[in-house]
Amino acid sequence: MRIIVHGQQAFGKSVLEALLDRGEDVIAVYCAPEKEGRPADAIKEAALARDIPVIQPKSYKDPEVWEECKALKPDLCVMAYVLLFVPEEFLHIPTHGTIQYHPSLLPMHRGPSSINWPIIQGSTKTGLSIFWPDNGLDEGPILMQKECEITPDDTLGTVYFDKLFPMGVEAMLESVDLVKAGKAPKDVQDLSKGSYESWAKASIAEVDWSKPAAEVHNLIRGTDPAPGAWTIIDGKKLGLFDCRRVEEAAGDAGTVVAVDDDGVTIAAGDGGGVRLGRVRPEGEGKIAGKDAGIAVGTKLGA
Repeated sequence: MRIIVHGQQAFGKSVLEALLDRGEDVIAVYCAPEKEGRPADAIKEAALARDIPVIQPKSYKDPEVWEECKALKPDLCVMAYVLLFVPEEFLHIPTHGTIQYHPSLLPMHRGPSSINWPIIQGSTKTGLSIFWPDNGLDEGPILMQKECEITPDDTLGTVYFDKLFPMGVEAMLESVDLVKAGKAPKDVQDLSKGSYESWAKASIAEVDWSKPAAEVHNLIRGTDPAPGAWTIIDGKKLGLFDCRRVEEAAGDAGTVVAVDDDGVTIAAGDGGGVRLGRVRPEGEGKIAGKDAGIAVGTKLGA
């Protein structure tokens, strides 16, 4: 089967290498165009190292891009982390169409920050979907899904790198096998039972210390490491990382109630609190909470 891999960064590279390592016929790699001042994408470097042609369109709405793809005579396109919109005119070019990885249990958490939001919203599970993309936003039929637990101390980073990343690579390989065998499902999503959320940007990551400790904890860990939760101290931003829930933290909401070797403990709005192992003062790198010079009694927040 003649396969195109369309992706970027570490996940795209891992999917490409996994397919090549088991002998799949990858005929081309599509990836995002270079950005000035940034190094070449990891998937591009991996493809060139194995003498695989790399194609980097600025847009997939261009008929010339479609014709270039048709000339490759692909059987399947495997999309592994793609941010540019790809219309159906391109998706349907391969004989068997296109399959795509999405790191949530569709139809829940359609959109670009699908790992952040389940954690921010306090979910105890998430997962991944391999689906057949169309012109909707993560709305195409489902081929395969896999679940994973979100533990109380999981962060965006641990859920992705420890769970959804390795699970996703394996799911991609399994899905290719199902397509080759003619046994790949196309289960239509019930969008009425799902959700769509946009980017989890820094603007949503400011902590409101009047909220219950559980909500504060979920926001901080759901944005750790990116975009990074934050608060205000002495008129400047303070990034918040390595968060743990504290059942009792007597003090006004947003008040630092303890500083020790484990970090900085701040009271929330319900009598509980959170402990921060690391913080990032504005304009600086991350440091241990105990080394940030934050005194007990300091009030955080705007």
